[in-house]
This record gives sequence, C-alpha cells and structure tokens, in this order.
Amino acid sequence: MTKAPLGAAIGAAICLTAMSAQAADMSYRPYTVNQPLNAFSWAGPYLGANLGYSWGSIDNSLARPSGFMGGAQAGYNWQSGQFVFGLEGDIQVSGADDRFAAWKFSNPWFGTLRGRFGYAMNNILIYGTGGLAFGEVKAEAFGASESYATAGWTLGGGAEMSFAPNWSAKVEYLYVDLSNHNFVLTGTNNAYSFSTIRLGVNYHF
Repeated sequence: MTKAPLGAAIGAAICLTAMSAQAADMSYRPYTVNQPLNAFSWAGPYLGANLGYSWGSIDNSLARPSGFMGGAQAGYNWQSGQFVFGLEGDIQVSGADDRFAAWKFSNPWFGTLRGRFGYAMNNILIYGTGGLAFGEVKAEAFGASESYATAGWTLGGGAEMSFAPNWSAKVEYLYVDLSNHNFVLTGTNNAYSFSTIRLGVNYHF
C-alpha cells in the first residue's frame, strides 16, 4: 500500500471515531433551545415512584397522625436555557394515623396536582412547587367510622439529579393542608394538615 491511500484510510478512521464519540455524548439526553451542546435536558415527560414519611395535626383535636407513605408521580417539563417549568401529579398511599382518647384519625391516601419551577445546573435541578391537594380524612370511635374526601392546597420544594441516561433521583418536601369537614363522631370541624419528606426516582422518556 502506498503512503497516500494509507494516510487517507487513517484520516477516515480518525473522523469516524470522532463522530461516534460525539453521537454518544449527544445520545445522553437531547438538548433544548438556548442550551449549550451536550447539556443535560430536563424537557419532556417522566414517570416515577417515591417513598417517604408524613407527620401532621388534626384541627380541634390533640391527635397527631404520622406514618410512612409511598406512591407514584408523573409529569412533563419544559426548559428554556437553565429555567425549567412543568406540571406534576402524584397519588400516595399513607399509613399516617394517631389516637387521642376515644378518637382515632387517619389519612389513608392523598394526591396532588402541582406546578413546578426550577433552575437547572446541567444535571442538577433545584425547584419550588405548589398547587392543589386532595385526600381522605378518616375518624374512628366507639366501633364506628366516618371519612371524607376533601381538597386543599400544597406548597414545597426539592432537588433532583440525573444519575444515569434517562434516570434521575429526587428529594422533596411538601406541606399539605386538607380542608375542614364537620364530623358527626367528634361533633366539630376537623381538618388534617401535614408535612411530607420523600425520596423518589423518575424515568425520563
């Protein structure tokens, strides 16, 4: 083989290697408008699960329901530069309960529908969140039970980090306030307000 064809072959191999490396970098996550090339993109839909703990109080009662909780979340993000905004909904099963005197209160389930707004530092996202909350507040006494599905509001924030292609992990705090209902068993209005701290993972499509 002469030097000219050999040089051309070597040059072609170098070009192909460089193009393959660039394609591998870009496949990590597609970038959005106004982002640097190869920056992680938070834009698009995602689905995940979470596990955490909740603790709170019942209005007009000394009961302080608390317990472990877990559930699933789904959402969609939009991104412009380093600013990320989106919508997220979740549904949770909760073991929070407490008894004071003859009355036991519990929160079997709750959910939220929230807006999110955050600031991305490549694969790390810091965000605030707030919106609608809904769930069940249940009272039990003297062998009888009474429960209401009620709505309220929630506010919180968190941090999320991508740790692998399409995968992220998050830690999140929420304060949830479910509105009052007049319980026959207690003879007064009772509402449940509580805090949650939870860890979760998301898969980004």
